[in-house]
Amino acid sequence: MIKLQNVNKYFFKDEAREIHALVDINLEIEAGEFTLLSGPSGCGKTTLLNVIGALDTIESGKIYLGDKEISSLDEAARGRIRLHEIGFVFQAYNLIPVLNVEENIGFIMKLRGFGDAEIKRRVLEVASLLEIENKLSSLPNTLSGGQQQRVAVARAVASKPKIILADEPTANLDSKNSQVLIRMMKELNEKEGISVVFASHDDLIRESVRRIIKLEDGRVI
Repeated sequence: MIKLQNVNKYFFKDEAREIHALVDINLEIEAGEFTLLSGPSGCGKTTLLNVIGALDTIESGKIYLGDKEISSLDEAARGRIRLHEIGFVFQAYNLIPVLNVEENIGFIMKLRGFGDAEIKRRVLEVASLLEIENKLSSLPNTLSGGQQQRVAVARAVASKPKIILADEPTANLDSKNSQVLIRMMKELNEKEGISVVFASHDDLIRESVRRIIKLEDGRVI
């Protein structure tokens, strides 16, 4: 599903100094994987997740999503890839505060042009899987952190993307809520067939995934 060929990414601190954030990355992630990008802070986990998700550009190499080379696309085309094929889960939840849970979950589907009846059916389906169906009329600021992160996961999966990219999704959760969230994401991976790639330090995620990709100093080791 995802293929990276000789991918390099630089961050420029100033005219005289640059950071080689990703170094000659060659990597394949198959459809249906439940995978962790692991390594110390600053090793390139989030950067790698961002270039896979077409959130960031690269200096050299190629990135494929399915049979599409997404690394050479312009920003408008990358935006369409993000909307239609990739779901994102961030540690800060990124929910829309003026929308209730039902509207937040259905937001991406709305942008993609799904009909109201299909959105309602799908929102209820994923909310039930994530055990937040009794919170659909609630605003985000009335929910616990664990509940907000479940809403973020529901929004990411509702439109049935090919892949979910989750950046430190348990960072703001206690161990109990982290365990619940990971279990539910694993069930979604198995039931929905959606690939999931985490970037995280969390040992609970490490113990739950089927594959660990370790990074160090921008390299896959």
